[in-house]
Amino acid sequence: MNKLLLSPPLLGFVVGTRAALGVGIGLLLAGRIPEERRRAIGLTLVAIGAATTIPAAIGVFGSRTNRAISA
Repeated sequence: MNKLLLSPPLLGFVVGTRAALGVGIGLLLAGRIPEERRRAIGLTLVAIGAATTIPAAIGVFGSRTNRAISA
């Protein structure tokens, strides 16, 4: 069985990157904020989320362990 062990800081980093990407995409699709501001903020958040995806993936996949669970 595969176990995924994440430290609290790594978990926070992964959650933060996913949140930035999601909020950025949401802002790009929203219509309540003026377009120029929405586009600038949305693209910045998408860029941050995308750029931090690789370090987050390395942190997550680097923490995998294979352990058998004994009863």
